[in-house]
Amino acid sequence: MLIEYGIILVFLFLTFLLSLIIFIFSYVFSIQKADSEKISAYECGFNPFDDARTTFDIRFYLVAILFLIFDLEVSFLYPWSVCLGYLGKEGFFSIYIFLFILTLGFFYEWFKGALDWE
Repeated sequence: MLIEYGIILVFLFLTFLLSLIIFIFSYVFSIQKADSEKISAYECGFNPFDDARTTFDIRFYLVAILFLIFDLEVSFLYPWSVCLGYLGKEGFFSIYIFLFILTLGFFYEWFKGALDWE
């Protein structure tokens, strides 16, 4: 039982180590000359018409957060569907409670007008 967790820990350690090595190599071996052309906003060869750092409407962020929530839902549903035969009634009803809570949250956002675009 403990060996499965050890394999996961080795995998996480190796991914962290590989990410760190790639980051360090790219930082050390890259040419870092920041001139005015490199740090300016790219506008297809034209001078910028407006400030490149404009604010976004909050609804874009809200839709992105809702997407992340429901995308993470899939990451819970897939292992549940693989292990459904071993879970029994408790596992079966626990995922439906989870889906019910997510559905309530979705309808709350919908009725509050978070998904309405004017």
